[in-house]
Amino acid sequence: MKRILINASHSEEVRVALIDDHQLYDFDIQHGGREQKKANIYKGRIARIEPSLEAAFVDYGAERHGFLPFKEIAREYFKPEAQNAGGRLSIKDAVAEGQEVIVQIEKEERGNKGAALSTFISLAGRYLVLMPNNPRAGGISRRIEGEERAELKEAMAGLNTPPSMGLIVRTAGIGRSTEDLQWDLDQYLIPLWNAIQVAASQRPCPFLLYRESNIVFRAIRDYLRDDTHEVIIDNEFVYSDAIELVNNVMPQMAGRIKLYKNTQPLFAKFDIEKQIESAFQREVKLKSGGSIVIDPTEALVSIDINSSRATKGSDIEETALNTNLEAAVEIAKQLRLRDIGGLIVVDFIDMSPAKNQRDVENKMREALALDRARVQVGRISRFGLLELSRQRLRPSLEESSGKSCPRCNGTGTIRDIASVSLSILRMLEEEAAKRESHEVIIQLPVDIAAYLLNEKRTIIQQLEQRNGKRILLIPNPHFESPHYELRRNKGGEPLSKSSFQLIDKPTDVEYTLPYSNSTSVQQEEAAVKSVQYTAPPPQTNEKKSAAAQKATSYTALEKFTGWFSALFQEEGEVIEQTKKSNSGN
Repeated sequence: MKRILINASHSEEVRVALIDDHQLYDFDIQHGGREQKKANIYKGRIARIEPSLEAAFVDYGAERHGFLPFKEIAREYFKPEAQNAGGRLSIKDAVAEGQEVIVQIEKEERGNKGAALSTFISLAGRYLVLMPNNPRAGGISRRIEGEERAELKEAMAGLNTPPSMGLIVRTAGIGRSTEDLQWDLDQYLIPLWNAIQVAASQRPCPFLLYRESNIVFRAIRDYLRDDTHEVIIDNEFVYSDAIELVNNVMPQMAGRIKLYKNTQPLFAKFDIEKQIESAFQREVKLKSGGSIVIDPTEALVSIDINSSRATKGSDIEETALNTNLEAAVEIAKQLRLRDIGGLIVVDFIDMSPAKNQRDVENKMREALALDRARVQVGRISRFGLLELSRQRLRPSLEESSGKSCPRCNGTGTIRDIASVSLSILRMLEEEAAKRESHEVIIQLPVDIAAYLLNEKRTIIQQLEQRNGKRILLIPNPHFESPHYELRRNKGGEPLSKSSFQLIDKPTDVEYTLPYSNSTSVQQEEAAVKSVQYTAPPPQTNEKKSAAAQKATSYTALEKFTGWFSALFQEEGEVIEQTKKSNSGN
């Protein structure tokens, strides 16, 4: 039984979990202190053209300019003389610096890289994705196959689509009639694009035209299907917004939106907190006793599989196969939960038979079929490595919820006490030999200072005698290895303060949470916030797919079990269901 759980009890962090019989299979999170800009639409100005990169840099209002490749510039922005020019155009011939463009963020800023932009806008509705300036694009989601694909082609043939626009049918469009698709296009997508164009013509750039919907709107729009039993929300304000959205777009689903009022936390009620916590861990345990270890790097994400205590099998080959098969399913799940994108390399346990390798590859592809992101899977190499590439839908869980460790700077390890101490000792030798240094003062973590003042006391004394300079080693309890602070007294006069009065708190190392309520990001206000529906969705009989029919056909025994368990709900628990009268409004 599939459910969508929305935990909005803390405004700083809104979480959405998709579960199937208490098993978490997808997860999303939105922080109040970190704004996600992917799919936002801006009016910007071309600040610089770089012919060597075949790209332009666009000022769209952010601190760092966005990167706009030439292939992502629509022909409508070309200079008049380049509109119908034959042959291969260069970006310098097609567009000019200072030119205004409407752009959409394709990829978020990462590290030192600016956001990737495109002028080919795409607007997601309930059933359709509209590409208003790309008539050549369009079709049906690649995840829709067989009879369902043929039915949607027939439904699309009856659509009244403006010739300058392209359409893609989303998976939510399965079983929908031409009237349903036309309603989504006429009542939401085209009015939204018209409003964006009007706003773009009224204000100078750069500014935000349209912000992609918040996490709750996206969850309902993208995940609420006929096989979803219910959507449970633990915040009354979010619940009210969700009810308003559903009544406007899919009133037949309004009865599935429920408000949770139990004193026990929502995610704890469904026993998924531990499953969510596994997505923050480097090592994930498998039921067989094995484990997978996930290590993100600059170039790729490496995943190692360890058999550990796994003994499920009659021999070493069978144990390796069973562990790899179990790991393949868990890896696919962790990629979704963590939203890991880019190149991923999996180091499976060595298997000699080629048949076992093919079985593991097939299991991996089968597990990845549930993923909304595009995933390309290779073959297991002779070194036991499987390469795959996953589309980056949004910033990964590590990027959105974490920050680089201030002690190790993200490397994961620090030098031991002896190594750091000897490195500092060599630096003291260099500083003491400089003529302008009359006194060398260094503040150190307590453990490193203890090592130098005891194990290396003789060498420190010899340094002072040989150079005729005083060396002050000050243990600072605010410092942690490997951090230190060195300065030189060049004046020749001894310090007026005692050494213990020189202890300072470090200002360059901040041990803070990645977000907090007090440092909430002040979001820019979008020129276009929403559109008003002028007509209700058509009341048509939806053609359910075989999978949807199976998911929504509950037996009498299942209904009785649900009624019986409701009799024994904990005291204080109230799950409010929307009245049928509301769904008709």
